[in-house]
Amino acid sequence: MEHATVTIVKPLPDHLFRVRDTNAEMRWEAMSGQGYHTPIDRFFVRNHTSTPIIDAATWRLRVHGAGVRCPREFGYEQLRAMPSRTVDLAIECAGNGRRFYGTQQHDAAPGTQWGLGGIGVARWRGVPLRRLLEAAGPLPGAVDVLATGLDAPFEEYGHVRRPLPIGKAMDDVLVAYEMNGEPLPPDHGFPVRLVVPGWVGIASIKWLGDIEVATAELRTPWNTVFYPDVTVQPVKSAFELAWNARLPLTGPHVLRGRSWSGRGRIVRVEVSVDGGLSWREAEHHGRHLVSAWLPWHVSWAPSRTGAHVLMARATDETGATQPLFTPRHPFGYNFDAVVRHPIEVVNG
Repeated sequence: MEHATVTIVKPLPDHLFRVRDTNAEMRWEAMSGQGYHTPIDRFFVRNHTSTPIIDAATWRLRVHGAGVRCPREFGYEQLRAMPSRTVDLAIECAGNGRRFYGTQQHDAAPGTQWGLGGIGVARWRGVPLRRLLEAAGPLPGAVDVLATGLDAPFEEYGHVRRPLPIGKAMDDVLVAYEMNGEPLPPDHGFPVRLVVPGWVGIASIKWLGDIEVATAELRTPWNTVFYPDVTVQPVKSAFELAWNARLPLTGPHVLRGRSWSGRGRIVRVEVSVDGGLSWREAEHHGRHLVSAWLPWHVSWAPSRTGAHVLMARATDETGATQPLFTPRHPFGYNFDAVVRHPIEVVNG
């Protein structure tokens, strides 16, 4: 596969030229007071190698393989001229919450020790993947769609690539070129990335350069060695508070948070301010978006100073509810247990 020339691109806004390390977690207290979407400068970053800077003028996206009649190639401006779709969707790292296997359940799992900040919700604009596949003429025998990124090869495993079943690819996957009304920043996949609703973040390939449609099931390191047997994300919840936050005794306080699920919209959130001894339903308003999160809030007037443990558990429309304990995953994926969030109530 030929790669696009790696050069600085114009006219991407200068403030979007922030290239981070391979892992940068969102701080939940930084979402306090924000709107529905995660600001770009607070959106988590997860890269396997380093962020490439790609020239959109020379970039091309190939759609090819044994599963299409007429291989196609698309340029950046060509994609932007096609009928577009704008959606509010979450992207979440498969390892989000991994550190709680160790700190909360005392059975640590290997890998980057994410808290709950490996998630973000953005307004994405792009072209439905099915339009590009339809342009190439998918054959009845098409089985898998393999998306490959243009970032540098990862060790001996090659370029980051992960297959999607043809059914998912033709359903709701977006080939995105905008994030929160701006061209994709380099850290988030400029010029184009996949956004795969509800699925683990590795499926949303960044710096997209190649799409192969195959007539047989495909296996790559990113669905065998890494991220095996993980697709749809479970239910999770987080408070918009710092870990070990200090709150004054004078109240009441409004505790805010967000809950989400890859399976469907959130229909109920319960909050405990006493470490799980009692629960009450949180209040919420606004949109119930299938693949994004639900903001919620509760009012609380603490009666004493000292250590407290906050907990939030959500239920989605399939009936899935966060458990109090999650069986350990060997790679630290799928942590969906209710997180025990410590805070300190102080005089003042």
